[in-house]
Amino acid sequence: MASKNIGIKEDVYERLKAHKRGDESFSETLDRLLHEFDSDWRANVGFLTDDEAAALETAVAQGLDDTDDSLVDLGEEIDERLQEES
Repeated sequence: MASKNIGIKEDVYERLKAHKRGDESFSETLDRLLHEFDSDWRANVGFLTDDEAAALETAVAQGLDDTDDSLVDLGEEIDERLQEES
């Protein structure tokens, strides 16, 4: 397999070294870290249009409001049942 040499600052080297596992090579460490980064949903930020992002934000806000309402209703129902039992 072909390889390339790269230069990195000492502090970056130390940070990378801290992420190494067991007998993992630096190349393997970088490959693992980059794979973890690539699979992170935040790496795909910006794939929605402004309109799609606004629609998603509205849907999430509505979902949170609905959940809040449901929890309030459930709490009131529990209070009523507890009062009936006492």
